[in-house]
Amino acid sequence: MSSQSLATYPAWKRVLFSDFMLSRGKAQRIAVVGVMAALCIVSNMFLEIKFFDVQFSLTIFVSVLTGMLIGPLFGFFAVFLGDFLGYVYNSWGYIYMPWVGLSSALFALIAGLVMGIRIRKKWGIYCKLALICLITFFVCTAGVNSAGFYFYNKYSGFSTAVIEYAESHFGGTVSYFVYVCYRLIFKLQILNSIVNYALLFAAVPLINLVGAKGAPLA
Repeated sequence: MSSQSLATYPAWKRVLFSDFMLSRGKAQRIAVVGVMAALCIVSNMFLEIKFFDVQFSLTIFVSVLTGMLIGPLFGFFAVFLGDFLGYVYNSWGYIYMPWVGLSSALFALIAGLVMGIRIRKKWGIYCKLALICLITFFVCTAGVNSAGFYFYNKYSGFSTAVIEYAESHFGGTVSYFVYVCYRLIFKLQILNSIVNYALLFAAVPLINLVGAKGAPLA
């Protein structure tokens, strides 16, 4: 299906699905959504590593890829469902934290929306990925995810590690900014983000290959 014919779809369909999905039949759409939702569940069950109090995962990579492939809204719900079912299977002994699923789902929503931008150049996919990385880092990682943990820990009481970090680097007050620095720098979440974003850029040839078999993703 040509990009011209794809452009004739109403706006509400383009918010639900990516161009790649719009070029597929209903059965194929259901299958792809199911596969990506299953991948989100697997990533939450098995693709997370905890080392003491530091956590690494491929959630960002999988969430963004889901939004790119199946579109903003369906990507959002697939990732949110995957996070919840992944928690049900393996909670790590923690209570359910909905802001974690929300931030993960927003990765997919933002990725799907950015992919809808028309850039008729071969390097367009790289520009979109750079924009996705920039927006999601501030909105999802430093924003929703960190805000959820900040207010949760503020209510339940900050750990000794957070308090000591604030005292040694910022004079003692655990503000939101201090807590974000603690999570991103001290707990190495910025490194986790860099690794996931690097994987996305490394996956561009595969993404383009998939797009070449239907509507181009870029």
